[in-house]
Formats: sequence, C-alpha cells, structure tokens
Amino acid sequence: MVMWIEPQQPLPSAQRALDRPNGLVAATRDLSPKRLLEAYRKGMFPWYSVGQPVLWWSPDPRMVVYTNEFEPKRSLRKTLRAVARDGRWTIELDRDFRRVMEQCAAPRDGEQGTWITPDVIEAYVGLHRLGHAHSFEVRDRDGQLVAGLYGVSIGRMFFGESMFTHVTDGSKCAYATLITTLRSLGVPMVDCQQSTGHLASLGGRELARVAFLDQVAALVRQPMPDWGAVVVRWPLGDSSFDVVR
Repeated sequence: MVMWIEPQQPLPSAQRALDRPNGLVAATRDLSPKRLLEAYRKGMFPWYSVGQPVLWWSPDPRMVVYTNEFEPKRSLRKTLRAVARDGRWTIELDRDFRRVMEQCAAPRDGEQGTWITPDVIEAYVGLHRLGHAHSFEVRDRDGQLVAGLYGVSIGRMFFGESMFTHVTDGSKCAYATLITTLRSLGVPMVDCQQSTGHLASLGGRELARVAFLDQVAALVRQPMPDWGAVVVRWPLGDSSFDVVR
C-alpha cells in the first residue's frame, strides 16, 4: 500500500518503493518548491493525473545519461553544425521558463491530457525562481520559441523533466546543448527517469535504483554550478563542445 504523507511529514526513503506499480513511493496533498527539492534529493519525482493526489516515484531501473559518455549521432552532428553556421535557430538559457513548461504541457499526437497542470507549472516556476530549475530554449530568426526542455538542478546533479519541439530535431539540439553545458559545469549525470527507446537513442542507459540513489545522494551535496555565469552556444557538432563560462 502506498504511504500517505501529510504536509508536515518528510517523504520516506525511495528504497521503500513498490514493485507494482514499479517505483511508487508515496502520495501527498502538497506540491511546493520545498517538497520538490526534498523529493529530488531523495531520488524521487512527481507524476500523477488530474484528480489524483501527488504521487512520488522512484522506478527500478532508472534511466540516466552520463555527460562524459554523450556522443551525438552523425545526423545530429550534421544538424548542429548547420544551425550554428546558418543561424536559423538560436539557443538560450532561462529566457522564458514558464513558456517552455506550457509548451511541454500541450497535448501531443495520440495523447490525452498531461500531468503538467497549472499547479505543477507554478511549483516548478517557484523552483526556477530559487535557481534550481532551468530551461534550454530554441528560437527561430523571429525570436519565436520552437523547441526546448527544462529540468531541475541540485548540487552537481541535473534531473531532466520534459521537452517539446515544433521543428525537426529542435528538441534534440536543445538536449545536446544541455548535455555539453552540464559537462562543462562538472555535472556528471542526468536523471531521465523512466526507460524509453527515444531516451536510449540519445545516450540514456539503465541504472539499478540502489546505485542511482547512492550517486544522487553524493552529487546533490556538492556545490551548485554558477548558472548565472553561463553563456550557452551550440555544440560544435562532434565530440567537442563550445560553452563559454
């Protein structure tokens, strides 16, 4: 049975997660920046539907990306070189975090509804204001937002949340820029939450929950990078990258 946690109570250890459904740890009424920080530090994330309580998950295995292992595929390297050369898109950090979340929440083909409700958006915008959530934004020549992603930064750990795109390879370019930026900041691992073929194609691999929790516990205690000093540029399109601090 899932544990019910009152607002004043701490979340339990993620090692108490259920086998079925895989990774369900606890339920709460509250979804605040403070609760989110507690959950991510303990290796959990929220995921629930409208009408449900806030459900906290830590699946086993966990999909992660090690930033020093990331190697864009040939087609993505070609795209990255092209957009860097012809200027069709620009890449920016944290220009409009809320808008990125709203775009990630928009319905997608074959899907009904979204877990990224207005309450969820407000909670993560609160994290963003605290300096713990960031967005990478792809814009066209007119400055319109055409792709992007967002996630949570605690210590030297980054927790990826969601991405969207309205243009071919837009979110992949944002993702490649995220990974190379994190690499330059000394952030070794990105949590991708659940295992999917799409994430595997972008360098994700499965990690046992016990190993994931051990690594997260160590990384979130390390000093935060100085996100305010980061100037983001497109990766060069090969194994090197171009991020200026």
